[in-house]
Amino acid sequence: MSSRSPRPAPPPENRLAAFLGVFRYSRRALALVWQTSRSLTIGLAVATLVAGVLPAVAAWLGQLIVDAVVAAMERHAETGQVAWWSVLRYVLAEAAVVATIALAQRALSAQQSLLRALLGQKVNVMILEKAGTLSLAQFEDSEFYDKLTRARREASVRPLGLVNKTFGLAQNAISLASFGVLLVQFSPWAPLLLVAGALPVFLSEAKFSGDAFRLFRWRSPQTRMQMYLETVLAREDSIKEVKLFGLEPLLLDRYRRIFDTLYAEDRRLTLRREGWGFALGLLGTLAFYLAYAWVVAETVTGRLTLGEMTMYLMVFRQGQGALSASLTAIGGMYEDNLYLSNLYEYLEQPTPPDAGSLTAGAHPGDGIRFENVGFTYPGAERPALQGISLHLRPGQSLALVGANGSGKTTLIKLLTRLYAPSEGRILLDGSDLQAWDVQALRGRIGVIFQDFVRYQLKVGENLGAGDVAAFEDEARWREAARRGLADDFIAEMPGGYHTQLGRWFQGGQELSGGQWQKVALSRAYMREEADILVLDEPTAAMDAAAEAAVYADFRDHSRDKMTLLISHRFSTVRAADQILVIDGGEILEQGDHASLMAANGRYARLFRLQARGYE
Repeated sequence: MSSRSPRPAPPPENRLAAFLGVFRYSRRALALVWQTSRSLTIGLAVATLVAGVLPAVAAWLGQLIVDAVVAAMERHAETGQVAWWSVLRYVLAEAAVVATIALAQRALSAQQSLLRALLGQKVNVMILEKAGTLSLAQFEDSEFYDKLTRARREASVRPLGLVNKTFGLAQNAISLASFGVLLVQFSPWAPLLLVAGALPVFLSEAKFSGDAFRLFRWRSPQTRMQMYLETVLAREDSIKEVKLFGLEPLLLDRYRRIFDTLYAEDRRLTLRREGWGFALGLLGTLAFYLAYAWVVAETVTGRLTLGEMTMYLMVFRQGQGALSASLTAIGGMYEDNLYLSNLYEYLEQPTPPDAGSLTAGAHPGDGIRFENVGFTYPGAERPALQGISLHLRPGQSLALVGANGSGKTTLIKLLTRLYAPSEGRILLDGSDLQAWDVQALRGRIGVIFQDFVRYQLKVGENLGAGDVAAFEDEARWREAARRGLADDFIAEMPGGYHTQLGRWFQGGQELSGGQWQKVALSRAYMREEADILVLDEPTAAMDAAAEAAVYADFRDHSRDKMTLLISHRFSTVRAADQILVIDGGEILEQGDHASLMAANGRYARLFRLQARGYE
């Protein structure tokens, strides 16, 4: 668990500027909602206006009703007649106003609900679209991953919350303006009494909103660890090992300890927030009852009628509620703006430059060249690769041999342009790899990684993922599955190529490790136009017969292609045209099988050691 301390609060002279500066996201949130649905946004504005104006109208009609009742009672006492219509017309008018307010509130609720769904989808799509433009290095950076986690956890619901509060603030501001017109007639000091009662609570809420946000940012790593532990303890691809090794108590205890730490922080903040909120809220109650006593005193002395007393008490009560709601909305908007900063901090993350535009090299047929290539992972002290030079021509195969962590997979990541070299350069057909259009480059590469993805999709879609253009092409699925030796077991599945794979969804079928590897290999064969084949331990989970069949087919179909192979099985490696022995990111030996055996170096010793295991 991280030992970092929460970021200190800004000095007092900067707090007001920081408070006001954070509201810069309000305009962007409003623009985002407008882009999501103009009709719903206009509907919200209209309903807000109606709901804001009519409460004051209802209070005024309440005064007219009481005064009309008093007048009717006096007339009845004098004449014995009841002037029903003089009272009922105001009652009917107030009933119509109250019904309209209820309709406006329902309209607000319905439109907010619809906008919440649309806006949540839009923001999530924005987050995912941005993810598609980022580099692999950014995803492997823990600080960046914290930004992504914060954006996904909170920011997708904050824009609508901010807009709802903005419209709520507008509604209450309209109501307050209406109430203010009535209160000023009673006394110019009356509105100030309302403000004095509500302001302390607002300042308290704004302060604690900032504290809550700083706490949220600080503990992103712990929250991510909690989410990871949930995944490990509740996913079918990890639960087998967790159970066999008896890890449940240990991991669950760590999960509980993280929760206890986070809960203790939340508890301290919540108790302080609510305690201060209650204490300062008493000031608002005191302000109301001072106004109450003032109005009653004015009525007793005859300066106000009973109807005016009723109206002013209602206006004071509703005005206090509207002002408190307005200040609470401002505090909430401040908090939402803070969380929106997470979203825009992520969306504004610099995108790696992708200026490449080549779709063909300067020297077609020259193949792949590594020229003194080196690479160091961000934050690492030692290079993962250094001084790598090689040349692979069309029709040739290259095998990479070395211990785990020697840099073999890193070399593949550089070739597929998931990373850019830290030094040196890589050429394809005579042109620097960085000058190629990335889609044109990757269209030429068919790859199966050792840690390939097991998509929780249909069998055919698992294959089609290898070539987006043929994602739903069943004929291509069948041909790729035949070459990857997956067609036999697919034919025995209940839905054939339309069988759901994995256990995440109803009716899903789980495969063995070897079957999954055949699916992944078939996926690589989907790219029929690819002339660069990259196979990272492609048969590690297959039996010997399947492995032999795979490589027999592979040799038949790769005569004009460039092939890079990573394998720990020397029976496979020995057939390659070139063999590179890599250790510590450097090339120790290079040549074909015969020359390396004759050199009697690292490769020869490893080959003989493995061969003795079969004797």
